Amino acid sequence: MLLAALCGHVNQRQQQIIELQNAQIEALLKKLGKKRLLLDDNQRRLLAVKGHAIGRKALLDLTTIVTPDTIFRWHRRLVARKYDSSNKRKPGRPRILQEIVDATVWFARENPSWGYDRIQGALKNIEYHVADSSVANVLTAHGLEPARDRQRSPSWSMFLKAHWDSIFATDFTTVEVWTRNGLVTFYVLAVMHLKTRRVHIAGITPGPNAMWMKQICRSQTVYDDGFLKDASHLIMDRDGSFVVMQEHLQQNSTPIPKSYFFRQGAPI
Repeated sequence: MLLAALCGHVNQRQQQIIELQNAQIEALLKKLGKKRLLLDDNQRRLLAVKGHAIGRKALLDLTTIVTPDTIFRWHRRLVARKYDSSNKRKPGRPRILQEIVDATVWFARENPSWGYDRIQGALKNIEYHVADSSVANVLTAHGLEPARDRQRSPSWSMFLKAHWDSIFATDFTTVEVWTRNGLVTFYVLAVMHLKTRRVHIAGITPGPNAMWMKQICRSQTVYDDGFLKDASHLIMDRDGSFVVMQEHLQQNSTPIPKSYFFRQGAPI
């Protein structure tokens, strides 16, 4: 009888403690209202271990800050993490530096016959050490095919994808202006960056002769603020003024190594 009375007293005492803890948790949850209680990983881990030891049936009789389903879900993740080798994982391969990417693309564009190994060797000569597979990944990302395919005439879509950042186009438009001598036609030379659609007025003149075109070329390419300073390809038609422009660009050390001519939208 003494042992039974002692056990009853202990059980009653534990029940009082549980009721006190439940009352505290209920007050805390009521105080939080609809706010979400954020726990860190260590707190979730502790609740998962303790809650799983108590069991789902006992948790249903208690007031908890999260539902029993949530506690058991945390426990399942804790067990799964033990076998996913996450503690043995290392950081992945670092990204290739942007200057290496730029150099790789430049070598491939300027040397269509170079393969991955040849480009890898050229990069090594300038103290950039990368694998040939990295070279292949960079060229693929920039729309550049292997050497055997790059030596052929690329499709128009492949060409645009490879040089989209540095392709510009230029053409004339005309404006009729009334002057003291009557109606005069002024020629407006516009230049557009295809990627950004930015349009720049390079010059306006009533007579676009060879001297004027050469001066426009110098102002747009030589100076640091020239609109064509970053251009690699310039699209123009076969107008006689543009022939002068192309000859000047090819004879001088300008950033534009090539000029593409078009008639009625088709490459010639």
